[in-house]
Amino acid sequence: MTNLPFIDLAAQQRRLRPAIDAAIARVLDHGGYVMGAEVRDFEAKLAAFGQSPMALSCANGTDAIALPLMAWNVGAGDAVFCPSFTFTATAEVVPWNGAEPVFVDVLADTYCLDPAKLEAAIVAVKAAGRLKPAVVIAVDLFGQPADYPALRTICDRHGLKLIADSAQGFGCTLNGEHPIHWADVATTSFFPAKPLGCYGDGGAVLVKDTAIWNRLDSLRVHGKAVAGDGVDTGHHDPKYLNTRIGMNSRLDTIQAAILIEKLSIFAEEIMLREAVATRYMSGLAGSRATAPKVIDGGQSVWAQYVIDHPNRDGLAAHLKAEGIPTAVYYPVPMHLQPPYEHFERGAGGLPVTEAAAGRVLALPMHPYLMAEDQDRIIAAIRAF
Repeated sequence: MTNLPFIDLAAQQRRLRPAIDAAIARVLDHGGYVMGAEVRDFEAKLAAFGQSPMALSCANGTDAIALPLMAWNVGAGDAVFCPSFTFTATAEVVPWNGAEPVFVDVLADTYCLDPAKLEAAIVAVKAAGRLKPAVVIAVDLFGQPADYPALRTICDRHGLKLIADSAQGFGCTLNGEHPIHWADVATTSFFPAKPLGCYGDGGAVLVKDTAIWNRLDSLRVHGKAVAGDGVDTGHHDPKYLNTRIGMNSRLDTIQAAILIEKLSIFAEEIMLREAVATRYMSGLAGSRATAPKVIDGGQSVWAQYVIDHPNRDGLAAHLKAEGIPTAVYYPVPMHLQPPYEHFERGAGGLPVTEAAAGRVLALPMHPYLMAEDQDRIIAAIRAF
Protein backbone atom coordinates (compact mmCIF):
# COMPACT_ATOMS: atom_id res chain seq x y z
CA MET A 1 0.00 0.00 0.00
CA THR A 2 1.48 3.33 -1.11
CA ASN A 3 1.51 6.18 1.36
CA LEU A 4 0.02 9.34 -0.09
CA PRO A 5 1.69 12.74 0.39
CA PHE A 6 -0.18 15.32 2.46
CA ILE A 7 1.04 18.14 0.17
CA ASP A 8 2.82 17.15 -3.04
CA LEU A 9 5.33 19.95 -3.60
CA ALA A 10 7.35 17.68 -5.87
CA ALA A 11 4.55 17.52 -8.44
CA GLN A 12 4.57 21.30 -8.82
CA GLN A 13 8.36 21.36 -8.93
CA ARG A 14 8.41 18.85 -11.79
CA ARG A 15 6.13 21.16 -13.75
CA LEU A 16 8.17 24.31 -13.09
CA ARG A 17 11.70 22.95 -12.68
CA PRO A 18 13.18 24.27 -15.97
CA ALA A 19 11.79 27.77 -15.39
CA ILE A 20 12.87 27.79 -11.74
CA ASP A 21 16.37 26.55 -12.58
CA ALA A 22 16.69 29.34 -15.15
CA ALA A 23 15.40 31.95 -12.68
CA ILE A 24 17.88 30.88 -10.02
CA ALA A 25 20.69 30.87 -12.57
CA ARG A 26 19.90 34.48 -13.50
CA VAL A 27 20.28 35.52 -9.87
CA LEU A 28 23.55 33.62 -9.57
CA ASP A 29 24.78 35.34 -12.72
CA HIS A 30 24.03 38.91 -11.58
CA GLY A 31 24.89 38.30 -7.92
CA GLY A 32 22.30 40.63 -6.38
CA TYR A 33 21.37 38.17 -3.67
CA VAL A 34 19.78 40.70 -1.28
CA MET A 35 17.10 43.11 -2.60
CA GLY A 36 18.02 42.30 -6.19
CA ALA A 37 15.91 43.31 -9.20
CA GLU A 38 13.69 40.23 -8.89
CA VAL A 39 12.45 41.42 -5.50
CA ARG A 40 10.87 44.60 -6.90
CA ASP A 41 9.65 42.70 -9.97
CA PHE A 42 7.92 40.17 -7.76
CA GLU A 43 6.43 42.88 -5.53
CA ALA A 44 4.87 44.54 -8.57
CA LYS A 45 3.46 41.25 -9.88
CA LEU A 46 2.15 40.27 -6.44
CA ALA A 47 0.39 43.62 -6.02
CA ALA A 48 -1.25 43.28 -9.43
CA PHE A 49 -2.48 39.76 -8.64
CA GLY A 50 -3.83 40.80 -5.24
CA GLN A 51 -5.59 43.94 -6.60
CA SER A 52 -3.41 46.18 -4.46
CA PRO A 53 -1.62 49.42 -5.38
CA MET A 54 1.61 48.19 -3.79
CA ALA A 55 3.23 45.19 -2.12
CA LEU A 56 6.27 44.95 0.11
CA SER A 57 8.09 41.67 0.59
CA CYS A 58 9.76 40.60 3.82
CA ALA A 59 11.49 37.64 5.42
CA ASN A 60 8.44 35.66 6.53
CA GLY A 61 4.72 35.80 7.20
CA THR A 62 5.21 36.54 10.88
CA ASP A 63 7.19 39.70 10.17
CA ALA A 64 4.52 40.63 7.63
CA ILE A 65 2.04 41.04 10.51
CA ALA A 66 4.55 42.65 12.86
CA LEU A 67 5.66 45.34 10.41
CA PRO A 68 2.29 47.15 10.11
CA LEU A 69 1.86 47.07 13.90
CA MET A 70 5.28 48.71 14.20
CA ALA A 71 4.45 51.23 11.47
CA TRP A 72 1.28 52.25 13.33
CA ASN A 73 3.19 52.50 16.65
CA VAL A 74 0.97 49.89 18.29
CA GLY A 75 2.36 49.29 21.76
CA ALA A 76 1.77 49.30 25.50
CA GLY A 77 -1.85 49.87 26.45
CA ASP A 78 -3.19 48.90 23.01
CA ALA A 79 -5.58 46.01 22.38
CA VAL A 80 -5.31 43.95 19.20
CA PHE A 81 -8.33 41.72 18.54
CA CYS A 82 -7.71 38.38 16.82
CA PRO A 83 -9.00 34.83 16.72
CA SER A 84 -7.55 32.15 18.95
CA PHE A 85 -8.21 29.46 16.33
CA THR A 86 -5.13 30.27 14.24
CA PHE A 87 -1.42 29.66 13.98
CA THR A 88 0.73 31.18 16.73
CA ALA A 89 2.13 33.93 14.52
CA THR A 90 -1.15 35.87 14.43
CA ALA A 91 -1.06 36.64 18.15
CA GLU A 92 2.66 36.16 18.77
CA VAL A 93 3.64 39.49 17.23
CA VAL A 94 1.23 41.54 19.33
CA PRO A 95 3.17 41.48 22.65
CA TRP A 96 6.51 42.17 20.92
CA ASN A 97 5.99 45.91 21.42
CA GLY A 98 3.94 45.69 24.58
CA ALA A 99 0.43 45.51 23.11
CA GLU A 100 -1.99 42.78 24.19
CA PRO A 101 -4.05 40.36 22.11
CA VAL A 102 -7.73 40.01 22.92
CA PHE A 103 -8.96 36.64 21.71
CA VAL A 104 -12.30 36.53 19.90
CA ASP A 105 -14.42 33.51 18.97
CA VAL A 106 -15.03 32.32 15.41
CA LEU A 107 -18.09 31.38 13.39
CA ALA A 108 -19.08 27.72 13.63
CA ASP A 109 -19.43 27.22 9.88
CA THR A 110 -16.41 29.03 8.38
CA TYR A 111 -14.05 29.16 11.42
CA CYS A 112 -13.32 32.81 10.59
CA LEU A 113 -13.68 35.71 13.03
CA ASP A 114 -17.24 36.20 14.30
CA PRO A 115 -18.22 39.87 13.68
CA ALA A 116 -20.81 39.89 16.46
CA LYS A 117 -18.33 38.50 18.99
CA LEU A 118 -15.75 41.03 17.80
CA GLU A 119 -18.12 43.94 18.38
CA ALA A 120 -18.91 42.65 21.86
CA ALA A 121 -15.21 42.28 22.67
CA ILE A 122 -14.42 45.83 21.56
CA VAL A 123 -17.30 47.26 23.59
CA ALA A 124 -16.18 45.32 26.67
CA VAL A 125 -12.56 46.48 26.37
CA LYS A 126 -13.68 50.09 25.99
CA ALA A 127 -15.92 49.80 29.04
CA ALA A 128 -13.14 48.29 31.16
CA GLY A 129 -10.82 51.15 30.21
CA ARG A 130 -7.53 49.33 30.83
CA LEU A 131 -6.70 48.93 27.14
CA LYS A 132 -7.34 51.08 24.09
CA PRO A 133 -8.76 49.17 21.07
CA ALA A 134 -6.32 49.68 18.20
CA VAL A 135 -6.29 46.91 15.60
CA VAL A 136 -8.27 43.90 14.40
CA ILE A 137 -6.44 40.98 12.78
CA ALA A 138 -8.80 38.81 10.74
CA VAL A 139 -7.47 35.44 9.56
CA ASP A 140 -8.39 33.92 6.21
CA LEU A 141 -8.38 30.51 7.83
CA PHE A 142 -7.73 27.47 5.66
CA GLY A 143 -7.76 29.71 2.59
CA GLN A 144 -11.13 31.47 2.62
CA PRO A 145 -11.89 35.14 3.22
CA ALA A 146 -13.31 36.38 6.49
CA ASP A 147 -16.46 38.50 6.49
CA TYR A 148 -14.61 41.69 5.55
CA PRO A 149 -17.60 43.96 4.84
CA ALA A 150 -18.89 43.35 8.37
CA LEU A 151 -15.43 43.63 9.93
CA ARG A 152 -14.68 46.87 8.08
CA THR A 153 -17.93 48.39 9.30
CA ILE A 154 -17.07 47.51 12.89
CA CYS A 155 -13.53 48.84 12.58
CA ASP A 156 -14.77 52.12 11.11
CA ARG A 157 -17.35 52.49 13.87
CA HIS A 158 -14.70 52.12 16.56
CA GLY A 159 -11.75 53.73 14.79
CA LEU A 160 -9.63 50.57 14.47
CA LYS A 161 -7.13 49.46 11.85
CA LEU A 162 -7.86 46.17 10.05
CA ILE A 163 -5.23 43.61 9.04
CA ALA A 164 -6.17 40.74 6.75
CA ASP A 165 -3.89 37.85 7.77
CA SER A 166 -3.89 35.95 4.48
CA ALA A 167 -0.98 33.67 5.32
CA GLN A 168 -3.16 30.76 4.21
CA GLY A 169 -5.46 32.73 1.97
CA PHE A 170 -3.57 34.90 -0.50
CA GLY A 171 -5.61 34.85 -3.70
CA CYS A 172 -8.96 34.36 -1.97
CA THR A 173 -11.76 36.74 -2.90
CA LEU A 174 -15.15 37.86 -1.66
CA ASN A 175 -17.59 38.98 -4.32
CA GLY A 176 -14.62 39.25 -6.66
CA GLU A 177 -12.61 41.51 -4.34
CA HIS A 178 -9.39 40.59 -2.57
CA PRO A 179 -9.19 41.26 1.21
CA ILE A 180 -7.12 44.43 0.68
CA HIS A 181 -10.30 46.03 -0.70
CA TRP A 182 -11.53 46.28 2.91
CA ALA A 183 -8.39 45.91 5.01
CA ASP A 184 -5.82 48.61 5.73
CA VAL A 185 -3.15 46.06 4.91
CA ALA A 186 -3.18 42.40 3.90
CA THR A 187 -0.34 40.08 4.84
CA THR A 188 0.75 36.72 3.53
CA SER A 189 3.33 33.98 3.96
CA PHE A 190 5.39 32.15 1.37
CA PHE A 191 6.22 29.20 3.63
CA PRO A 192 6.67 26.22 1.26
CA ALA A 193 3.38 24.54 2.21
CA LYS A 194 1.29 27.65 1.53
CA PRO A 195 -0.71 27.85 -1.74
CA LEU A 196 1.86 30.35 -3.03
CA GLY A 197 5.04 29.12 -1.37
CA CYS A 198 8.74 29.55 -2.00
CA TYR A 199 11.59 27.18 -1.17
CA GLY A 200 12.33 28.68 2.23
CA ASP A 201 10.77 31.46 4.27
CA GLY A 202 9.19 34.60 2.90
CA GLY A 203 6.28 36.97 3.37
CA ALA A 204 4.68 40.14 2.08
CA VAL A 205 2.42 43.05 3.00
CA LEU A 206 -0.09 44.50 0.52
CA VAL A 207 -0.64 48.22 1.11
CA LYS A 208 -2.69 51.06 -0.34
CA ASP A 209 -0.53 54.17 -0.10
CA THR A 210 3.06 55.22 -0.63
CA ALA A 211 3.57 56.67 2.85
CA ILE A 212 2.89 53.36 4.62
CA TRP A 213 4.94 51.46 2.00
CA ASN A 214 7.92 53.74 2.68
CA ARG A 215 7.59 53.30 6.42
CA LEU A 216 7.42 49.52 6.07
CA ASP A 217 10.42 49.62 3.73
CA SER A 218 12.34 51.51 6.40
CA LEU A 219 11.34 49.09 9.13
CA ARG A 220 12.29 45.98 7.15
CA VAL A 221 15.81 47.36 6.60
CA HIS A 222 16.93 48.38 10.10
CA GLY A 223 14.95 51.63 10.15
CA LYS A 224 16.79 53.13 7.19
CA ALA A 225 16.01 56.65 5.99
CA VAL A 226 13.25 56.76 3.37
CA ALA A 227 11.28 59.37 1.45
CA GLY A 228 9.30 61.53 3.83
CA ASP A 229 11.83 61.32 6.65
CA GLY A 230 13.43 64.63 5.68
CA VAL A 231 16.92 63.17 5.64
CA ASP A 232 19.44 64.21 3.02
CA THR A 233 21.24 60.95 2.36
CA GLY A 234 23.72 62.53 -0.02
CA HIS A 235 25.96 59.84 -1.43
CA HIS A 236 25.45 57.53 1.57
CA ASP A 237 23.56 54.23 1.57
CA PRO A 238 20.25 54.96 3.38
CA LYS A 239 20.59 51.84 5.52
CA TYR A 240 23.44 53.59 7.38
CA LEU A 241 21.21 56.58 8.17
CA ASN A 242 18.57 55.31 10.56
CA THR A 243 15.41 57.25 11.41
CA ARG A 244 13.56 54.63 13.48
CA ILE A 245 14.09 51.32 15.26
CA GLY A 246 13.63 48.60 12.64
CA MET A 247 14.46 44.98 11.96
CA ASN A 248 16.15 42.86 9.30
CA SER A 249 13.33 41.34 7.26
CA ARG A 250 14.16 41.10 3.58
CA LEU A 251 13.01 38.51 1.05
CA ASP A 252 15.98 36.76 -0.57
CA THR A 253 16.34 37.52 -4.28
CA ILE A 254 16.48 33.81 -5.13
CA GLN A 255 13.15 33.27 -3.37
CA ALA A 256 11.64 36.22 -5.26
CA ALA A 257 12.82 34.70 -8.54
CA ILE A 258 11.21 31.37 -7.62
CA LEU A 259 7.98 33.09 -6.59
CA ILE A 260 7.75 34.93 -9.91
CA GLU A 261 7.61 31.57 -11.68
CA LYS A 262 5.14 30.13 -9.18
CA LEU A 263 2.90 33.21 -9.43
CA SER A 264 2.69 32.70 -13.20
CA ILE A 265 0.63 29.51 -12.67
CA PHE A 266 -1.06 30.48 -9.40
CA ALA A 267 -4.44 31.40 -10.90
CA GLU A 268 -4.62 27.99 -12.57
CA GLU A 269 -3.60 26.25 -9.36
CA ILE A 270 -6.41 27.99 -7.46
CA MET A 271 -8.84 26.51 -10.00
CA LEU A 272 -7.25 23.07 -9.57
CA ARG A 273 -7.59 23.37 -5.79
CA GLU A 274 -11.26 24.28 -6.22
CA ALA A 275 -11.77 21.13 -8.31
CA VAL A 276 -10.18 18.99 -5.58
CA ALA A 277 -12.39 20.64 -2.94
CA THR A 278 -15.48 20.04 -5.06
CA ARG A 279 -14.61 16.34 -5.40
CA TYR A 280 -14.22 16.08 -1.63
CA MET A 281 -17.57 17.78 -1.03
CA SER A 282 -19.34 15.50 -3.46
CA GLY A 283 -17.65 12.32 -2.26
CA LEU A 284 -18.19 12.97 1.44
CA ALA A 285 -21.81 14.14 1.14
CA GLY A 286 -24.00 12.25 3.58
CA SER A 287 -21.06 10.94 5.62
CA ARG A 288 -20.22 11.78 9.24
CA ALA A 289 -17.48 14.09 7.98
CA THR A 290 -18.91 17.59 7.70
CA ALA A 291 -17.48 19.58 4.83
CA PRO A 292 -16.39 23.17 5.44
CA LYS A 293 -18.67 26.02 4.41
CA VAL A 294 -17.33 28.90 2.35
CA ILE A 295 -18.78 32.35 3.00
CA ASP A 296 -21.43 33.39 0.48
CA GLY A 297 -19.70 35.03 -2.47
CA GLY A 298 -16.32 33.72 -1.34
CA GLN A 299 -13.61 31.97 -3.32
CA SER A 300 -11.26 29.95 -1.15
CA VAL A 301 -7.74 29.02 -2.24
CA TRP A 302 -8.09 25.86 -0.13
CA ALA A 303 -4.78 25.97 1.70
CA GLN A 304 -6.25 23.05 3.64
CA TYR A 305 -9.34 20.92 3.25
CA VAL A 306 -10.58 20.58 6.82
CA ILE A 307 -13.48 18.38 7.84
CA ASP A 308 -15.35 18.20 11.14
CA HIS A 309 -15.77 14.70 12.58
CA PRO A 310 -17.15 13.59 15.98
CA ASN A 311 -14.37 10.98 16.33
CA ARG A 312 -11.52 12.98 14.84
CA ASP A 313 -8.68 11.06 16.50
CA GLY A 314 -10.18 7.70 15.65
CA LEU A 315 -10.60 8.70 12.02
CA ALA A 316 -7.02 10.01 11.87
CA ALA A 317 -5.69 6.71 13.19
CA HIS A 318 -7.82 4.78 10.69
CA LEU A 319 -6.57 6.86 7.78
CA LYS A 320 -2.95 6.54 8.92
CA ALA A 321 -3.33 2.75 8.85
CA GLU A 322 -4.55 3.13 5.27
CA GLY A 323 -1.48 5.13 4.27
CA ILE A 324 -3.36 8.44 4.24
CA PRO A 325 -1.76 11.32 6.17
CA THR A 326 -3.79 13.95 8.02
CA ALA A 327 -3.04 16.98 10.18
CA VAL A 328 -4.81 18.90 12.93
CA TYR A 329 -5.06 22.69 12.57
CA TYR A 330 -5.16 23.53 15.49
CA PRO A 331 -5.17 21.07 18.41
CA VAL A 332 -4.90 23.67 21.21
CA PRO A 333 -6.35 27.17 20.70
CA MET A 334 -4.03 30.06 21.42
CA HIS A 335 -5.90 31.28 24.50
CA LEU A 336 -5.41 27.89 26.20
CA GLN A 337 -1.64 27.74 25.67
CA PRO A 338 0.61 28.83 28.58
CA PRO A 339 2.19 31.97 27.05
CA TYR A 340 -1.23 33.36 26.08
CA GLU A 341 -3.69 32.13 28.68
CA HIS A 342 -3.43 35.32 30.77
CA PHE A 343 -4.55 37.60 27.92
CA GLU A 344 -8.14 38.77 27.69
CA ARG A 345 -10.90 36.79 26.02
CA GLY A 346 -13.90 38.27 24.30
CA ALA A 347 -17.25 38.48 26.05
CA GLY A 348 -18.82 35.03 26.34
CA GLY A 349 -15.55 33.19 26.00
CA LEU A 350 -14.57 31.08 22.98
CA PRO A 351 -16.85 28.00 23.00
CA VAL A 352 -16.91 27.56 19.21
CA THR A 353 -13.12 27.68 19.04
CA GLU A 354 -12.71 25.17 21.85
CA ALA A 355 -15.21 22.75 20.31
CA ALA A 356 -13.68 22.98 16.83
CA ALA A 357 -10.19 22.24 18.13
CA GLY A 358 -11.32 18.76 19.14
CA ARG A 359 -13.13 17.91 15.91
CA VAL A 360 -11.26 19.30 12.88
CA LEU A 361 -9.04 17.20 10.62
CA ALA A 362 -7.17 18.29 7.50
CA LEU A 363 -7.04 15.90 4.55
CA PRO A 364 -4.43 15.72 1.78
CA MET A 365 -4.85 18.83 -0.35
CA HIS A 366 -2.86 20.23 -3.27
CA PRO A 367 -3.52 21.19 -6.90
CA TYR A 368 -2.11 17.94 -8.26
CA LEU A 369 -4.09 15.45 -6.17
CA MET A 370 -5.15 12.75 -8.64
CA ALA A 371 -8.82 11.74 -8.76
CA GLU A 372 -8.00 8.08 -8.09
CA ASP A 373 -6.00 9.00 -4.97
CA GLN A 374 -8.80 11.23 -3.80
CA ASP A 375 -11.31 8.43 -4.36
CA ARG A 376 -9.15 6.26 -2.09
CA ILE A 377 -9.22 8.92 0.64
CA ILE A 378 -12.98 9.38 0.37
CA ALA A 379 -13.61 5.62 0.44
CA ALA A 380 -11.46 5.23 3.56
CA ILE A 381 -13.36 8.00 5.36
CA ARG A 382 -16.73 6.58 4.43
CA ALA A 383 -15.62 3.11 5.58
CA PHE A 384 -14.73 4.35 9.07
